[in-house]
Amino acid sequence: MRNVSVGLVQMSCSASRSENMQKAIAGIRQAAAQGAQIVCLQELFTSLYFCDVEDHDNFQLAEPIPGPSTEALQPLAKELNVVIIASLFEKRAEGLYHNTTAVIDADGSYLGKYRKMHIPDDPAYYEKFYFTPGDLGYKVWKTKYATIGVLICWDQWYPEAARITALMGAEILFYPTAIGWATSQEETTNVEQYNAWQTIQRSHAVANGVHVVSVNRVGFEQNGAMKFWGGSFVSNPFGTVLYQGSHDQEETKVLKIDLADSDRYRTHWPFLRDRRIDSYEPITKRYLDEQ
Repeated sequence: MRNVSVGLVQMSCSASRSENMQKAIAGIRQAAAQGAQIVCLQELFTSLYFCDVEDHDNFQLAEPIPGPSTEALQPLAKELNVVIIASLFEKRAEGLYHNTTAVIDADGSYLGKYRKMHIPDDPAYYEKFYFTPGDLGYKVWKTKYATIGVLICWDQWYPEAARITALMGAEILFYPTAIGWATSQEETTNVEQYNAWQTIQRSHAVANGVHVVSVNRVGFEQNGAMKFWGGSFVSNPFGTVLYQGSHDQEETKVLKIDLADSDRYRTHWPFLRDRRIDSYEPITKRYLDEQ
């Protein structure tokens, strides 16, 4: 057995960066007190989800990475002996910004960053206005407790991203997320959307034989027009949901997972063994027009 305890901090956010940071720190402390070894925060946890509008003033929310937030979290990681996965709005240079996650090891060292590769542009999710697509490629980090891969929100809909990160050696895929329901839509649509969101991520767990940990925010934002749907969850390597959070409550959950499950499932369901890599060249095309 290779047990690792993962912590999920599902929280609502306010317009106060300091309040959000303190709430996140409290969640990390709570998770650590419950035995968490790796703690994942939700996407862009230091602010409200600002991409609902195209407003140049929102670029003032960005920060360098490493920078103030990582400097606040590094001593905390060392004190608590936990790995922290922190999703932040990165200012790389004047006029150049990314949606980025920093990874801090249990000794407080900054291991590096992943920049979100897939950038959406939908009503109330105008991320292309703010974020340059990631240029660091997919990333894994050998932390004290496990080799982890981190992808961000919209990345979670793309099997290619999960596959590549798993092939790089990730034992757990973490997905910091900010996704919600328009409060004007009907409940059947809400259910369908949440089920699709969870199902695609569970499928990444199955196809790659790894645990998936997805952490989403809760609360009403955008003047009440958007309800972030929470529902943070953990899937085992065969798609079984080991934990699912509520849709409207702030929750800190710690769950023990066994990384040895990957070997067992991959041995009995050898999807990686049977991959026909010689036949996959067409996947590099945008679309295969009729020949």
